[in-house]
Amino acid sequence: MIIFDRVTVRYVEGGSPPLRDVTLRVEEGELCLVAGRTGAGKSTLLRAINGLVPHFTGGTLHGTVTVDGRDTRRHPPRDLADVVGVVGQDPMAGFVTDTVEEELAYGMEQLALPPTVMRKRVEETLDLLGIADLRDRPLRTLSGGQQQRVAIGAVLTAHPRVLVLDEPTSALDPTAAEDVLATVTRLVHDLGVTVVLAEHRLERVVQYADRLLYLPGDGSVMDGTPATVLAHIDIAPPLIELGRLAGWTPLPLSVRDARRQASDLRRRLAGVDPPPPETMTERAAALTARKIVVRYPGTVAVAGVDVDLRSGEVVALMGRNGSGKSSLLWAVQGSGPRHGGTVDVAGPQGTVDPKRLPAGRARRHVGLVPQNSGDLLYLETVDAECAQADRETAAPTGTCRALLDQLTPGLPADRHPRDLSEGQRLALALAVQLTAAPPVVLLDEPTRGLDYHAKRQFTEVVRALAAAGRAVVVATHDVELVAALADRVIVMAEGDIVSDGSTAEVMLASPAFAPQVAKVLAPAPWLTVEQVATALTQTQAPA
Repeated sequence: MIIFDRVTVRYVEGGSPPLRDVTLRVEEGELCLVAGRTGAGKSTLLRAINGLVPHFTGGTLHGTVTVDGRDTRRHPPRDLADVVGVVGQDPMAGFVTDTVEEELAYGMEQLALPPTVMRKRVEETLDLLGIADLRDRPLRTLSGGQQQRVAIGAVLTAHPRVLVLDEPTSALDPTAAEDVLATVTRLVHDLGVTVVLAEHRLERVVQYADRLLYLPGDGSVMDGTPATVLAHIDIAPPLIELGRLAGWTPLPLSVRDARRQASDLRRRLAGVDPPPPETMTERAAALTARKIVVRYPGTVAVAGVDVDLRSGEVVALMGRNGSGKSSLLWAVQGSGPRHGGTVDVAGPQGTVDPKRLPAGRARRHVGLVPQNSGDLLYLETVDAECAQADRETAAPTGTCRALLDQLTPGLPADRHPRDLSEGQRLALALAVQLTAAPPVVLLDEPTRGLDYHAKRQFTEVVRALAAAGRAVVVATHDVELVAALADRVIVMAEGDIVSDGSTAEVMLASPAFAPQVAKVLAPAPWLTVEQVATALTQTQAPA
């Protein structure tokens, strides 16, 4: 179905090619997972499948990419639209209509399908993805996760033979991600659709994959079964890391497989408990929010919520897509709508409400990095963004650049922010916000597009912020990140807080939010591989 024959892609003459002499074959009805570090070339590989590389992206393609018998050099993306459906990382960038139903029908209109066929497929797709209640909603009012499901549905209505997905679950809550992946798996098994899927959260996808393509970043591609490839690469989900730690062979790809091998590990951990969480109740209050209400036409996004944030505490804000997480963050920060309630941020001269302050002063009290960190970046170069951040906050020259170098050393000063990787853009946006030295930092889905190494680096950054006395809130669907990072977890549903407690209390009580280690070693209260490794070291220490 898809054939790469000695393919090399080069964007800049003399530059390092993201793909170098790649030869591979993806058969009909396969689910092929593409993995690799941020910036390794995964998106280039995906875009080459439907001709976006090089017809849209520019650069030079050597070799041949053939899809269903069509050479992409001679067939641009418009000639492959009936065969290949593509969903990119940013759903909003691909939308061309105003409402959900219109977006689902648009692709079929371009293929000149009869109206009766279009209506039937729209209804089938709405039910398949569980978005029937969003039918008439404007796309701009949807949450990030809802937008991603609509983007997938807009591609599925055309019934493509090849489906290319770039980070399809990055904005989805665990339950919604399982639903989408179950749908994709049904397309593969029941309809013979070929799926090529790039994903950083391997723990969600690897058990469904027939093959794994790993891009180490030198232009080559490692091709094999998931278990074989994961045994030899430096990125791996927690389940694989736990298997390596315990010495399991073969390495498990699913929680079910791991539990079958975990009896000896449970025995070794018997009588040992993870360290108790640090008590935060005695910390000083950094922010107090009372009765926060946010309304949109036809819905109440936040329904009278109370939140207390303490200095030095990392709080994870979780909940299904559309539960009100982003609306709450924007209301607390002061830039978004707030139709009721109060926010008090502690300061040297008493408490202030950031909504009553000019934007520049508000940033000095509460900093917010939105889901799309690039929304904060509007100048031509990295250095220009840093210089502007220094001027706006009256910080000493070089303050923002110094913060950026702590997060991502060596970022070129003349690089355009839009040319940065997801992780680099996040680092720049975070440095811009931290230049104002706010005591409260709010991060909305900050790890979208980050690989495991980048997430570990991000975790260290957030811990350093907390150690410096800042209160940090991370709104996320990444349960593995929360298990490793958060002191406390708040879960929202239907605009209200339904759970608020320590990370272990909340995550171990919910199958939907439990990390992989917890599922494998239940009912023992373990959350991370790091906890297990520390405990094993202690049990093996000489008396």
